[in-house]
Amino acid sequence: MASSLLPYQHRWVKDTSRFKIGLWSRQTGKSFAGTLEAVLDAVERPGTTWVMLSAGERQSRELAEKAKLHLAALKQGAEELESRFFEGGVDVTQLEIRLPNASRLIFLPANPRTARGYTGNVFLDEFAFHQDSHAIWAAMFPIITRRPDLKIRVMSTPAGPQGKFYELWEKGGEAWSRHKVTIYDAVAEGLPVDPEELRRGIADDWVWQQEYLCEFVSEEEAFLPWTLILQNEAQEDPRGEWEPERAYLGMDVGRHRDLTVLVVLERVGDVYWVRLLEALHRLPFAEQEARLHALLPRVRRACLDATGLGEMLAENARRAYGPKVEPVKFTPEVKADLAQRLRLFFEDRKVRIPPDDRALREDLHAVRRVVTPSGNVRYDAERSERGHADRFWALALALHAAETRRGPVEYKSVLRRAFAGWKGAL
Repeated sequence: MASSLLPYQHRWVKDTSRFKIGLWSRQTGKSFAGTLEAVLDAVERPGTTWVMLSAGERQSRELAEKAKLHLAALKQGAEELESRFFEGGVDVTQLEIRLPNASRLIFLPANPRTARGYTGNVFLDEFAFHQDSHAIWAAMFPIITRRPDLKIRVMSTPAGPQGKFYELWEKGGEAWSRHKVTIYDAVAEGLPVDPEELRRGIADDWVWQQEYLCEFVSEEEAFLPWTLILQNEAQEDPRGEWEPERAYLGMDVGRHRDLTVLVVLERVGDVYWVRLLEALHRLPFAEQEARLHALLPRVRRACLDATGLGEMLAENARRAYGPKVEPVKFTPEVKADLAQRLRLFFEDRKVRIPPDDRALREDLHAVRRVVTPSGNVRYDAERSERGHADRFWALALALHAAETRRGPVEYKSVLRRAFAGWKGAL
């Protein structure tokens, strides 16, 4: 069985430290390695007990299934038991595997009350996602107190800089043997996946950092950190004339409280240069529309904020300039798509913004990725005297105009050509 393990899994199983913690990427086999260590220990040491907590009942059953697979591979017979009890207002299912040598593997959903009264080794699976993780830790750690041969194992993917798992990883100190495995670490040691394909597919850099790069990403941090903003500043001001066939316009519309911002990007190679960035302060609607219509003939395509005040402006522009203009309504899904594309281009250094433009810098840095109590994700910024991150959204709309590649449809009438050919044949 050891020959089927990848090197980082083998290191985990062979590490006999009393206190051991693993920070592992998703889908790298952490539950497989964690249950294998417990099974081998239970087989080798008669009378051993392992108490294994998972985030919920479903995860607890999945962990038990992995343990049963290991026992089957070892050709080790075992008795399976399932019991239910009511504890702390919760109906709890306990799964138990008993070996012929009197060892036991006990699988429980995470609950601060469920593990009290046991003595044995402890395995906390995906501990970052346990509710009441501090209370669970207070209940679980003491069960190894009186026997120095008992061990505790903690494994998880991160879930932000919070909870007991985060504290153990960051502040556990030298008492803990630490194992970190990102997706790139796993691939380097033989995991057969394409990480770049996964990154493109997930299309959310925050999720990528947390789930695959094992970073404790705060939901409240700036969506665009200063390092990304500064690395995309041009050496000299890139604003100036542009070639219309390579130019794309984005417009975020405001009037009283927010700014109206126009951004024109020109694509040079595979990099987008800001050729125009213009903020209109409380201009009447007619003057905003006149400025927009002066720019539309000079760009290949435009995406306009069609939410609220911008709806009529976008409809008029669409009527005048046809499909080169795309009205964009700011739904949460649309804003997520716009924001994520903008970040990817900043990460790849494929945008050049004016240097030392403080207002642009602060707008770019102001947007936050916020998870609501219901689990929905939104991208937003605090409203201030500078506006509502209007330059961020105008730039994102310009990139959307460039990258979605919609535009006027050119056609010729097939019927007319066919009719002309038929007449010529007469």
